[in-house]
Amino acid sequence: MTIAVHTLGCRVNQYDTQAMLELFQARGYVSVPFSSDADVYLINTCTVTGTGDRKSLQLARRVRREHPSSALILCGCLSQRLGQELLSLGPRLILGTGRRSEVVDLLEQSLRENTQICAVSDLSQAPFENLAIHRQEDHTRADLKIQEGCNNHCTYCIIPSVRGPIRSRTLEDIADEAARLTRSGYRELVITGIHLTSYGMDQPDRPSLLDALRTIQAAGPLRIRLGSLEPVIATPSFAEGISRLPAVCPQFHLALQSGSDAVLHAMRRRYNVRQYRASVAALRAVFPDCAMTTDILTGFPGETEANFEETRQFVHEIGFARIHVFPFSPREGTPAALMPDQVPNREKERRASLLIEDGLRTAAAYRASMEGKVRDVLLETFDGVWHGYTPEYIPVAVKGDYQAGQVVSVRLGPGKDAMTGTPVSPLS
Repeated sequence: MTIAVHTLGCRVNQYDTQAMLELFQARGYVSVPFSSDADVYLINTCTVTGTGDRKSLQLARRVRREHPSSALILCGCLSQRLGQELLSLGPRLILGTGRRSEVVDLLEQSLRENTQICAVSDLSQAPFENLAIHRQEDHTRADLKIQEGCNNHCTYCIIPSVRGPIRSRTLEDIADEAARLTRSGYRELVITGIHLTSYGMDQPDRPSLLDALRTIQAAGPLRIRLGSLEPVIATPSFAEGISRLPAVCPQFHLALQSGSDAVLHAMRRRYNVRQYRASVAALRAVFPDCAMTTDILTGFPGETEANFEETRQFVHEIGFARIHVFPFSPREGTPAALMPDQVPNREKERRASLLIEDGLRTAAAYRASMEGKVRDVLLETFDGVWHGYTPEYIPVAVKGDYQAGQVVSVRLGPGKDAMTGTPVSPLS
C-alpha cells in the first residue's frame, strides 16, 4: 500500500503529519509524492483563516475527483471544526486534532468494514498526545513539538476551539526526542507548539519554557530555534536565561498583531505596545543583533485609519527583520466575527499591501545592518551555489565545495534574494 501526505498551515501541522506518516510506514505503507498515484491520501487541514478553509476543501475535492478509488483521510483543524460535515466529500476517515496515534487502525477499520468513520473527539479533557518523529524531509532541520492547545481565546482566533486547552509534553519525552533527532543528524531543532509561552502551566511541577530549552540543549543540537512567542514571556530574566544557552538562535518571533493599543484591547491580547517595546528591549540587551520577526493582523473590526498608521509606525520603530501580514478573516464562532464596524475587504487588502511593503523596507534595513559581520551559515540546499541560514535566520548564498549540513563561517555581503557569504573558514 502506498500513502501520500500533504500539510496545510503551521509547523505544528507539519510535525503532526510527519508523525502520522511514520505510523503508516511502521505498518508497511510506502510513502510516495502527493502528485503521484497512491492508495491512501492524507490531508492535514488548516482553518486559521478563510484561505486555509478554502485550500483544504479544494484539495480534498481534487483528490476525490482525480483518485476516486483511493482512500482519503482528512485530519487537522478544519476537520476538528466541521467534523461530520466533511463526510460529503467522501473521505474514508475524518480525524481532528486528537486520536492521531490511531490513524492507521481507524483507516484499516474503515476499509475492512467498507464505511466512513468520523473520529473527531472532544478535546476538553484530552492529554498531550505523545506523537513522535524520527526524521523529516529537511536534512538539516527538524521540528520538535513540545506543547499543544491554547487558553487565551483572543476574540478573532478559532484555534482554542480546534486545538483544545494547553497540554505540555514532559521534559523526559522532550529529552528523548531531542536526543534521537540530534543522533539522526539534524543540526537544528525548531521548537514548536500552539502556544509555546504557556509550556508547563498544566503540569504539576510547572516546568517553564526555559526548563524545556535547557533540556533540549543538553541533548547536544547545534542550534535551537524558537517558534512563535507571546511578548509577555520576554522578560529580562528570560532573556538572560536563554543567553546562557549557546544553541538558542538569536531570532525571536514575538506575535504583535497590531501596533495600536485600542485594537490590541479589542483583540483581547494580553499586552500593550509599551510592554511589547519592553520585551524587544530585553532581548536586544543580551542579543544586540538579534532578528525580531512577527505576525500582524490588519483590518480588524473597528480598526481606524489612525489605528492602522500606529501599527505602521511601530513596525518601523521596532525594525522587524521579517513580518507576516494577514488580512482579518472572520471565523464563525469567534466574537470578532460579530463585531460592528467590519472593515471592507478591499480596504483590508490595501492595508495588508502597505504593511508588506513596510516589512520589506525594515527587512532590507536589518540586512544592511548585518553587512560585513561574520556569521556561521548552516548549509541546506545547492543549485550552483549553496543556500543556508545564519542563526538570525538570514538567508545566505555561499559559493564553494561543501555538503548539506556543513557549517561555514562567512562574512555577510549584500544580495538580492539572499545575502552573499564570503567564506572565512569551515567550522564543521
